Amino acid sequence: MNLSFNLFNKLVLLTSPLKGLKQHNKIHDYSQQVWGSDYIFERVNEGTIGYMTGVGNGIKASDRIILRQGSESYQYQIEEIDYYSYPSDMWIALLKQVVQ
Repeated sequence: MNLSFNLFNKLVLLTSPLKGLKQHNKIHDYSQQVWGSDYIFERVNEGTIGYMTGVGNGIKASDRIILRQGSESYQYQIEEIDYYSYPSDMWIALLKQVVQ
């Protein structure tokens, strides 16, 4: 009985769709974009989190975005993202600053 249980567990692990897959999260560079024209970023909690409205396809949760404030660049991870129905490439996202 113990042998069949172990065999079943190994079979489940081997056939799992996530087994062996690496998650490839993209980094989207908005540092050259213009705030207020190309995107809006509303800082919350002293800039450690914020809401961003922007345009672009293929952006998803867990991806990262680079933003520039003055001469400094900051990297944020997308915690949540929702696309508008029109235009379909416009989105709003909750971002969390990545401390490097």
